[in-house]
Amino acid sequence: MDTELIREATLDDCAVIASIYNEHIKNGGSTMDRELKSPEHIAKWMNDFSERELIQCLEMEGEVVGWGIIKRYSDREGYKYACETAVYLRSDKLRMGLGTKIKRSIIEKCRELDYHHLVAKIFTSNKASIEYNRKLGYEVVGNQREIGNIDGKWLDVTIMQLLLY
Repeated sequence: MDTELIREATLDDCAVIASIYNEHIKNGGSTMDRELKSPEHIAKWMNDFSERELIQCLEMEGEVVGWGIIKRYSDREGYKYACETAVYLRSDKLRMGLGTKIKRSIIEKCRELDYHHLVAKIFTSNKASIEYNRKLGYEVVGNQREIGNIDGKWLDVTIMQLLLY
């Protein structure tokens, strides 16, 4: 049986976080990002985080296989109780319930950080991600048509939200 651990990321995790994220950039379907990230880029993200932003890592048998992020929705004061959440797993660890585990942990951490409104932005074509967020209590609040363009193709994004209190 696999031993799983969810913990806050450290700068030592930057290489594996970048590697997992780069899989998603290359494979498409889950990020508008097109530029591969170096460990130094991830370290810059983490160093620039406010006290209410973070990355959590999911370990299996001591190896990081996924991560989730809590980042502020906006730097404007009125949005201080809103954040964006996202989860990325290694491609060989998809559809095993691991995304749900780390997202639940992220949601709990958002409660601790006193967030009220959680946002998830998902490619409308990514039905599995929309459904797993729905099962965790997120609701679809709208679709942004043709908001992104990758390789000459216009992409739609579904906006989901979860209200914590």
